[in-house]
Amino acid sequence: MGARMVVPLAAARTAASAEPPAFDATFRDGLDALFAWRRDVRCFRTTPLDAAEYDALLAAACRAPSVGLSQPWRLVRVRDDARRDAIRAIFKASNAQALALQPTERAGLYARLKLAGLDDAPEQLAVFVEPDPATGHGLGRATMPETVAYSAVLAIHTLWLAAAARGIGVGWVSILDPTAVAHALEVPAHWQLVGYLCIGYPAEPSDVPELERAGWERRRPLADLLVER
Repeated sequence: MGARMVVPLAAARTAASAEPPAFDATFRDGLDALFAWRRDVRCFRTTPLDAAEYDALLAAACRAPSVGLSQPWRLVRVRDDARRDAIRAIFKASNAQALALQPTERAGLYARLKLAGLDDAPEQLAVFVEPDPATGHGLGRATMPETVAYSAVLAIHTLWLAAAARGIGVGWVSILDPTAVAHALEVPAHWQLVGYLCIGYPAEPSDVPELERAGWERRRPLADLLVER
């Protein structure tokens, strides 16, 4: 018989056997404050983000849960001025169409809203989804294939919270033609746009949603949203 190999205890431990951290009341209070101050930011300072901090946000996004552990999100950092100009033009055209659809009594208010931070945000990130990723081997998608896109949304939300915890704002620009954005960024034709994000330090930090401050809408209480069966 060959010699028996002895594996050190530390090497034999798996991540699953590690002791979880204890989240105390102080942490929970801070987490509640993070939820309250996590805003959809449209007004940014032009101050560049620290490269290490930005990398940390992207890493946080990739720790988000995903259906079948498929990690179907595809992140495109948009740095080229010409491509940013193209995205800005797509937004302006899409916004003009949206304004034309507003009822007369709300058109003036809509026109006054600042709906994107494309001019000032130092970072822009397009989040696409690979609709049929090989990773995950299809687990969990046969009955609800839309969970692939939901996974990309969770990646965005994870990045959003990580950013807010660092005093960094995120704005989700949805008034865009997805096909035109994909063309402008020259991504694979089958990728689907989930979100276009502006990222930077907020010029006007607030714990009240900007659309509420502008008089567009107010948050509804839990009682209006909860159904029990």
